[in-house]
Amino acid sequence: MRPTPAAVALLLVVLCLGGGGGREASASSDFDYPAAFNFGDSNSDTGGRIAAGFEPMPPPYGSTFFGSPSGRFSDGRLIVDFLMDAMDMPFLNSYLDSVGAPNFLAGVNFAQAGCSITPATATSVSPFSFGLQIKQFFAFKEKVTKLLSKGDRYRRYIPQLDYFSKGLYMFDIGQNDLAGQFYSKTEDQVIASIPTILLEFETGLKSLYEQGARKFWIHNTGPLGCLPQNIALFGKDPSQLDEVHCVTKHNRAAKIFNLQLHALCTKLRGQFAGADITYIDIYSIKYSLIANYSRYGFENPTQACCGYGGPPLNYDGRVPCGQTKSVNGNLVTAKGCSDSTEYVNWDGIHYTEAANFHITSQILTGRHSDPPFVDKMPFLLKPRF
Repeated sequence: MRPTPAAVALLLVVLCLGGGGGREASASSDFDYPAAFNFGDSNSDTGGRIAAGFEPMPPPYGSTFFGSPSGRFSDGRLIVDFLMDAMDMPFLNSYLDSVGAPNFLAGVNFAQAGCSITPATATSVSPFSFGLQIKQFFAFKEKVTKLLSKGDRYRRYIPQLDYFSKGLYMFDIGQNDLAGQFYSKTEDQVIASIPTILLEFETGLKSLYEQGARKFWIHNTGPLGCLPQNIALFGKDPSQLDEVHCVTKHNRAAKIFNLQLHALCTKLRGQFAGADITYIDIYSIKYSLIANYSRYGFENPTQACCGYGGPPLNYDGRVPCGQTKSVNGNLVTAKGCSDSTEYVNWDGIHYTEAANFHITSQILTGRHSDPPFVDKMPFLLKPRF
């Protein structure tokens, strides 16, 4: 029986982190955070888009782990979920999700699907932006301060005040700023906009620092040209594709964005006294997964697990995952595949749980970060099953 990608990935982590000798691994104090605060788009949205009043998410979203749609754009858990697992912390509840009176003691998630770093416009996928997420954080912090001043009644549900200075601030955003522009702009125009995008990001980081944030965990953007959605729309001409059949111009823009984001992180280390800024190279991890998919136990690198249209991409923008639409007079449904562990991509835009597990396991080796933290992160990824 072929081992699942999750099992292969976990074995890699064990070997990379020296866990093969039977020693019980434990988290380093350097990664012992009382709370985490996440900002981002659909790559780390754990329910905000649904709670904000958008259309409900249909099955088979959430089917692998949660058993039903959980507000995540995947069949199961996201990278942020596995990172919280690795730090022995509960999954982050969305700031806007009040259903079930969620517990915010260990932090909160401000990520919203469709969000961009730059302010939303009339044509934006989502009205939310990074700047608005920052404002929501400030509103949350103010409410927590007021509740704590009223006594102990709410202390078991909300962070303590010192959690805001001791907590981990996580960021995974910028994909929509780049990808969205390619529908109406040239590659040169998209690249020319990057400094403006990152100036907005820098402004948000500075405002958080001024409010006491000191631990920053920043993901760069992934290989946009490898998403089935972009291959279907922009890769019809084979000359526009690279050696692994990803759209070259999208990936070029992503790499330039990442170079400038990395430079920004380096600059801010010199400006943010007492702060730790960790830059995570998500692009390299994801591109390596797609280019070497069979090595990691996957069978389909750029074909959507949940979609319509069949090979090679199984993606049709007219029929989103889990929905039934009329195509050429016929009702068709974008269904999930029989085994999502064989697929890197879930719905044409987002990754499967199996891929997210692999990506997180690679993050936790510490080799894809600046500064690297191999010697500071001697624990294994132990997900809940």
